[in-house]
Amino acid sequence: MAAESPAMRRVQVAEHPRLLKLKEMFNSKFGSIPKFYVRAPGRVNIIGEHIDYCGYSVLPMAIEQDVLIAVEPVKTYTLQLANTNPLYPDFSTSANNIQIDKTKPLWHNYFLCGLKGIQEHFGLSNLTGMNCLVDGNIPPSSGLSSSSALVCCAGLVTLTVLGRNLSKLLAKYKNLQWDNVLRLDEVQAKLGISLEEMLLVTEDALHPEPYNPEEICRCLGISLEELRTQILSPNTQDVLIFKLYQRAKHVYSEAARVLQFKKICEEAPENMVQLLGELMNQSHMSCRDMYECSCPELDQLVDICRKLGAQGSRLTGAGWGGCAVSIVPADKLPGFLANVHKAYYQRSDGSLAPEKQSLFATKPGGGALVFLEA
Repeated sequence: MAAESPAMRRVQVAEHPRLLKLKEMFNSKFGSIPKFYVRAPGRVNIIGEHIDYCGYSVLPMAIEQDVLIAVEPVKTYTLQLANTNPLYPDFSTSANNIQIDKTKPLWHNYFLCGLKGIQEHFGLSNLTGMNCLVDGNIPPSSGLSSSSALVCCAGLVTLTVLGRNLSKLLAKYKNLQWDNVLRLDEVQAKLGISLEEMLLVTEDALHPEPYNPEEICRCLGISLEELRTQILSPNTQDVLIFKLYQRAKHVYSEAARVLQFKKICEEAPENMVQLLGELMNQSHMSCRDMYECSCPELDQLVDICRKLGAQGSRLTGAGWGGCAVSIVPADKLPGFLANVHKAYYQRSDGSLAPEKQSLFATKPGGGALVFLEA
């Protein structure tokens, strides 16, 4: 592997039970030993929801839960993927004829996105084959970026095999392109005013009652056809109600909360945890009432967390289900976890399967790494 390849760390696999188990399962699956291992963490957004694509900063952290991949380059030009979770079936394809079925959220498509992103960026046409065994402990579909971690892992796997550096984001291979979007931070910048002043502009310029398409057209001086084709996206062209006041108020207030959160962390006052918790609580209320991306189950979970000792609690991720994040004093953590599990998961008829009853503590985690066996 070339000197340009991602930074590597040598580890004693026998001293790490999860790596050792992955190595043994790899040997059982492919009849050989992995040449290296790649790790990418999940992440949780502590505060700053639905404002990044408006151009504003968010405040996520890597978590300790992650995706691990054991890898062996092979000379067959065949990509073989397997997963330690039996719910995810094996997959095999030509390494030089990657086809991604965008109509189906199959687990291996995320790996293919990472690989294809590297392949297309470097203009590669003759990739070597690989045997890969994937293991993950990030709860899926929970807003903790399990799929993004797999995409990042796949990109690192490919880079390590090829001895290349990652210099372009892989986001466009997950259909995340915002080149033609007028972002709200640009509007603010052109007006030359602060976020707090933008909230006052929102109060003065927009009314709380929903807008219909005709009213929006009158305000902008455009036709309905121009609204549909030049402003709205394909999946919003038939929407008849637009809550502009509520959405704008959420975006500007949430962006201000992120900056306040950062400032408090930097200054570290004695009541820092309390202040951070209050901002998280405000964030959830805004997501619930202004952006309307919560749901009754998340509201209930957040309420339970606060009552049982969290200084602050809020939904995280896209919302409409998913995950809540709480800030809890370390000395209260064991009791908090036990009591929240009992109050939320063991209520009603206990119909949730064990794998759906995900509740865990994490400290800020490390970033992506490549491991070699020492």
